[in-house]
Amino acid sequence: MSHTAAPDQPTADPAGEWREWCAERRRSLTAPTGNLALVETRWLPAGERSDLDAARAGQPEHVTVTPVERTDLVTGEPEYGLRFWDARSPAIQHFERTDVFPYDPAWVLEAAYTPVPGARKVAFEHIRDNGGSRDLVVPGDITLTVDGRAYTLSAFDDDGTLLLVFGDPTNGDSTYGAGRFLFVQRTPDDGRVVLDFNRAFVPPCGFSDQYNCPVPPRQNRFHLPVEAGEKLPVFRDGFIAQH
Repeated sequence: MSHTAAPDQPTADPAGEWREWCAERRRSLTAPTGNLALVETRWLPAGERSDLDAARAGQPEHVTVTPVERTDLVTGEPEYGLRFWDARSPAIQHFERTDVFPYDPAWVLEAAYTPVPGARKVAFEHIRDNGGSRDLVVPGDITLTVDGRAYTLSAFDDDGTLLLVFGDPTNGDSTYGAGRFLFVQRTPDDGRVVLDFNRAFVPPCGFSDQYNCPVPPRQNRFHLPVEAGEKLPVFRDGFIAQH
């Protein structure tokens, strides 16, 4: 593989920081409101608002209830719902680890970033929308060359952070079938970003079937295996995550 690696990063031990990242991932996944804890998403009838107090009444102390909102694909109107998180969910109790590729500095790549004026939206298909798509704000283009091939990637705005949803030939084999996620690192230069694929991670829908994750659009699919980052979650006693 030939590509341009990122310049020297301002860290003395990038592999050590990556190991800390892996440990933090485990803590977040198994947290009371982590991906493994989500056991139910309950969408309400059109026009109805969430009543958190009523939903929380009678729930055991290890269950957390939070509001959630989305846009109806047909009407374009907001839909409201409730999410139920169980700190003692079967998925948490059976979770062993998430397998990862060994740290590889060659998969820390620098890319050009070109902001696009205005609120440009790009259609992303979602796993549970039966082929429908949802428009997500993509504030700029990420361009780089990997193994001799030029790419223009679309990362959407996730509460102020650029989130890249990407696919590669490892999907469905050694990594999660629907693709993986990666937070894009900003740099002091507004025209440059860093893609550290060692921190590519299994999307939430890989841990609970209650999520509706976007899938990689065509422009975000790499032609060569990205053998870096998270592979697949591993569970004990034959437990199979619902996704």
